[in-house]
Amino acid sequence: MTPAPLPAPLDGLAFIKGHGTLNDFVILPDDHAEVDLDEDLVRAVCDRRAGIGADGVLRIATAGALVDRGVLAVLPEGVDAADWFMDYRNADGSIAEMCGNGVRVFAHALVSTGRAGIGHIPIGTRSGPRPAAILDHAGNHAVVRVDMGEPRLLGVSSVELGGRVYAGLAVDMGNPHLACVVPGLGDEGLRELPVHEAPAYDTDFFPGGVNVEIATPLADGRVSMRVHERGSGETMSCGTGIVATAVAALADAGEATGDVVVTVPGGEVAVALTGTGSTLTGPSAIVAEGWYRRPVPDHRAEASRSEL
Repeated sequence: MTPAPLPAPLDGLAFIKGHGTLNDFVILPDDHAEVDLDEDLVRAVCDRRAGIGADGVLRIATAGALVDRGVLAVLPEGVDAADWFMDYRNADGSIAEMCGNGVRVFAHALVSTGRAGIGHIPIGTRSGPRPAAILDHAGNHAVVRVDMGEPRLLGVSSVELGGRVYAGLAVDMGNPHLACVVPGLGDEGLRELPVHEAPAYDTDFFPGGVNVEIATPLADGRVSMRVHERGSGETMSCGTGIVATAVAALADAGEATGDVVVTVPGGEVAVALTGTGSTLTGPSAIVAEGWYRRPVPDHRAEASRSEL
């Protein structure tokens, strides 16, 4: 006898869990933006011990619904009200403008849930439109190419990490990056660096925080990279950071355009830089779906605190 499926809990949120090169996300289908996605809820969902666990949350909603609910003040330029919008939150609950790996997983989830078909998919973000194309789809696995827009060079800066200062190229990918290509650094040396530690950066240059990439020099069209993301710490991959690193690695080699394969702890992703734009092509995986039960307040703990 086949057991009946578990009913949806009254206080539950439907979720999908996915990752792009091990940069993992909880996707919350919320077409009409009815969930109050506050910082406490995001942190609880992303908690790797008490929650589902993820580097961030991707809410699926239409851009128009997010404006109607006040989540977005206005539609970003180039985004239509009917477009699916990736409402992205870092693991600490803060809002982020863009996430390249997130767009790949988001597009995959749209197809997997029947919200979009295989092919070109318009997707809105706080940084504007980031259209995606499903190049290959095999159920829980897909290969997705994302139009990442034109990287904007901001100048040079530096960070201190583990007692050492690293110079880097500041790149705006819709969110801020400092991509540091380190002369003479190899894969083994990269693995030993304390990228998990919070880097010290120039807060005047990056008043809203910065994602920091440490990378090896370009060799035969390839680089290796690790990243410390603002609001999440070190992650296994960062799509916008991968593009920023490709920009910096090419610039370090005296080039402005070209194709670069970037190896991160979570796998490999391909970047194409044309001079007027960029694309990011890589895998996406859907690994789970279910219901998330919202945390129940511990009134005993609250009472104990009130007695102190």
